Amino acid sequence: MNHRQPIKTWSTPVTEEERRPVPCALCGGGRFKPSLSCEGFSYVKCADCGLVQMNPQPAPADVQRRYAQSHGGDYLAYELKNEAAFLNLQKLALADAGFEYIERELMDLSGGTPYVLDVGCATGALLAFLRDRGWRTAGVEISPSADYARTERGLDVRRQNLDDCQFPAESFDMAVASHLIEHLNDPGAFFGEIWRVLRRGAYLLLITPNISGFQARLMGSRWRSAIFDHLYLFSKRTIAAMLKAHGFTAEGVYTWGGLAAGIAPAPIKTFADKAAKTLGMGDVMIVKARKPQRA
Repeated sequence: MNHRQPIKTWSTPVTEEERRPVPCALCGGGRFKPSLSCEGFSYVKCADCGLVQMNPQPAPADVQRRYAQSHGGDYLAYELKNEAAFLNLQKLALADAGFEYIERELMDLSGGTPYVLDVGCATGALLAFLRDRGWRTAGVEISPSADYARTERGLDVRRQNLDDCQFPAESFDMAVASHLIEHLNDPGAFFGEIWRVLRRGAYLLLITPNISGFQARLMGSRWRSAIFDHLYLFSKRTIAAMLKAHGFTAEGVYTWGGLAAGIAPAPIKTFADKAAKTLGMGDVMIVKARKPQRA
């Protein structure tokens, strides 16, 4: 995969929110060791399963309040400025995960109109792209970007938490969550609800930073995804374990990105990007998972 330009990761300002200890979201354990020390916050690693997480964590209400605020319109402006680049990255990631095959399969199974749910859909650019390809679409977004997706694109986007939407059980053929899972206090609850609303045989496509990648190992606490808004930093192993724990079958993990632009000459970056992709040590990963056909 070529020509992927990095985009500066958005993060809300670090604040003095009340934080409380939580058990490991993957194994439920309570033994942790230091992992990354950042300015104003830090991460620990579960001593039992290796999941990297911010712990203690801010309360869910405080986390949701961050995204419900407009920050003077800065966040929506950031989304719109980078929208085309974001969509291009999503298309490239989908291609890595075999989207054309998935689409043909789901078109056949659904009679030509598969139903997709995009959780954390931002301004709805991906949903609009899929709608133009014949998909039925629905989105969930708690930030003000949801209003833009509805009014400017005419999309069915709910400005609610996923649980509050109360979608009918087994109604979607595919769910997408791009750069969402790392922001959630309770990723297990997310997987549980996604399982409920997906049909048997449906796909789940997740895009999230890869802490087992080359760039994360090189940069440590200066890694661009070690930010205040990321409560969890998944590796290929821990995201696969999380999916398995909630009944999904992980069919593939694909990564990209070796070095961020500006930290090495272009030839070195090109070599690092190709090597990271070949070795599965890219900075970002897309995980293709599936709800089994039979119970």
